[in-house]
Amino acid sequence: MSAETRLGLAVLGTALLLGALADGLLRETQLGLNYSLWIAAFVAALVLLAAWRGVPLDDGRRWMLPLLVVFGALFSWRDSAWLLGLDLFAIMTALGLGVLHNPGVRPQLAGLGDHARGWLTAAGAGFGGVVKVLADVTWAEVPRGGRSRQFTAVARGLAVAVPLLLLFGAFFEAADAAFDQLLGDLVPGLDGLDTHIVLFISFAWVSAGLLRQYLAAAPAAESRKQRTGKPRGPALELGAIELGIVLGALNLLFLAFVLVQLRYFFGGSSRVERTTGLTYADYAREGFFELVTVAALVLAVLLLVDWLRQRTSRLGERIFRFLSATLIVLLFVVMASALQRMRLYQREYGLTELRLYTTAFMLFLAVVFVWFVVTVMRGKRERFAVGMLAAGLVSIFVLHAINPDALIARTNIQRAREGKRFDVSYLERLSADATPTIARELPALVRTPGNLRTEAGYVAQQLLDKADSPEDWRSWSWSRARANDSVSEHRAELEAFAQPELRFPV
Repeated sequence: MSAETRLGLAVLGTALLLGALADGLLRETQLGLNYSLWIAAFVAALVLLAAWRGVPLDDGRRWMLPLLVVFGALFSWRDSAWLLGLDLFAIMTALGLGVLHNPGVRPQLAGLGDHARGWLTAAGAGFGGVVKVLADVTWAEVPRGGRSRQFTAVARGLAVAVPLLLLFGAFFEAADAAFDQLLGDLVPGLDGLDTHIVLFISFAWVSAGLLRQYLAAAPAAESRKQRTGKPRGPALELGAIELGIVLGALNLLFLAFVLVQLRYFFGGSSRVERTTGLTYADYAREGFFELVTVAALVLAVLLLVDWLRQRTSRLGERIFRFLSATLIVLLFVVMASALQRMRLYQREYGLTELRLYTTAFMLFLAVVFVWFVVTVMRGKRERFAVGMLAAGLVSIFVLHAINPDALIARTNIQRAREGKRFDVSYLERLSADATPTIARELPALVRTPGNLRTEAGYVAQQLLDKADSPEDWRSWSWSRARANDSVSEHRAELEAFAQPELRFPV
């Protein structure tokens, strides 16, 4: 049996085990310890197969493995859907980093285009890589004598029969209630069969493709620079005149906007209301998200202009550096305006997840622009992508440490205690990350001036119901454990003003 066939069969067998593990851990549960365990199992399977195959886990794969373990473990830390989404994004980024060995690019010097190709390659491997795994196996080499031949025949028969049984059985089940009940009596738990199948097939399919991708030998492909001795450049290049027009026009536009902002800063709310017809808070709300988008687009424009500009013109080099630096300075004024708008909006309406995470993204962009000045504007563009990627991953970890939902709860409860406007019921929509803060502060909130007892009683009842609901060890996380402990600690106070008629619908 050839080495390719042995590897293909090993990958298929491992993928089936990972699919079965995913079904056992993830079915009908929240994400938590279960996903951390599955990621750890995937990493362990890859390491074991690589050791058996003799494939060195170097280049991007060397960086991918610890990132997968770290951000997989974060699923067992916090409960916020926003943070879990960022963890998933970090895992996808790590998977893309792991295929950078294929084009022969050092991860430390990979550009944004290289990372984009890595993400697309990893996605392609996850969706369609199993086809390559099946093609690696030379089925004629698989032993067919004796029991092996019988096993192969049974497997082929089941492969054809099971999909047909599921297809026609689903139609019959939907068409006749008695048949549906009969199937339920004959095969207990059949109602959840579709969930089993989806989880098993999905995770096994993706696992097979990714394992095959990371265990494949890197192709001996040469870049254009290696073949010709010249760096690869764009088909369209911008000279000094084009750079002056493009960046100069942007600078004038940003300068005009900054001057308008200065008028409003010094003119106060009366000028805003007189000029725009909006309250100061509404003016802040309508402008903040647009300014965040502007900041992100400026980064893309500067990177594109740097890639398109001619490298042989000293005048073009000076124009690019001067106008880019000026634009970044003006942009920082714009970003300061955006943060000021958010501060005003928060002061008026309170803090929400969207407002907090968008502000965090703005601060992340500020760090990226500083890194842009340090690298791209000093002729070290190849260092930019890895720094931006590292800043993003560190930002995700910092957000976990800050615990955004607890910060939101603490800020808004303080506002309510001061008699400021806030929808107290919004607290109930926060994740378990905020529960210790809410359970500790909510009883005191009831005794503040104003009619907050009804809303606070609703939130208290929701906390009690969540704490009393059955738990599944697969969904365990540190935040959920702390939430239950905090509700137990303050149960007497919460029950004193909770409203049982506002229980979760059964």
